[in-house]
Amino acid sequence: MKIYAAKDYDDMSRKAGNLIAAQITMKPDAVLGLATGSTPVGAYGQLIEKCKAGDIDFSRIRSVNLDEYKGLSGEHDQSYRYFMNHNLFDHVNIDKARTNVPNGLAEDPEAECRRYDQVIADMDGIDLQLLGIGGNGHIGFNEPCEVFEKGTHVVTLTEETRQSNARFFASVDEVPTHALTMGIQNIMSAKKVLLLASGEGKAKALYDSCFGPVTPHVPASVLQLHNDVVIIADEAALTLIRENTHWESMVYDN
Repeated sequence: MKIYAAKDYDDMSRKAGNLIAAQITMKPDAVLGLATGSTPVGAYGQLIEKCKAGDIDFSRIRSVNLDEYKGLSGEHDQSYRYFMNHNLFDHVNIDKARTNVPNGLAEDPEAECRRYDQVIADMDGIDLQLLGIGGNGHIGFNEPCEVFEKGTHVVTLTEETRQSNARFFASVDEVPTHALTMGIQNIMSAKKVLLLASGEGKAKALYDSCFGPVTPHVPASVLQLHNDVVIIADEAALTLIRENTHWESMVYDN
């Protein structure tokens, strides 16, 4: 696990964009695992700029998204399919037929989860998985629980997560109560993981995930067991790590 410090959100986004762009350059037909939420928006902006400048090419890239709200169509402006189109896919030369997001309207959600696992398997896995981290340590929508869920599954969202996401809806009552999400095994099977963290509200979750016990009560802690994890975090998110560890030997400041 390598932790890179960024001055602020923009610096974090720039560093993340450079790393993802390097993956695309090294493997033009890479499979990218993509995330939603406010954290990766800046990184996606960096990728759009690089693509428009001709520095990277998305034409052979395939993607799989971490999750989708249960009950929302891809046309709903708070769905994650809509988010990806608006924040990345509509602005780069990617073939949307090669992009994958769980179907939030599937009549049989459990069957949709199995189908999504097969989609990932048929791609030979994920080359680079992008993650954010929730204030409670969740990755994707893998919420704190008693056991790590392996494959794609339907999850009941915690009140904390729904409250956090309420800013995107008219009210918390409109936030879906369930989602379809990749499981921990899907994430851990990725060849490389890139986790982004920004803001003081992520400081405790980041510290616990990196230096606490590996436990499903802090889902991101499982990343300690992955052999290729890069964390890029801004100074606010690194507060507790800098205060409570010998960070000089653990955090790269360049």
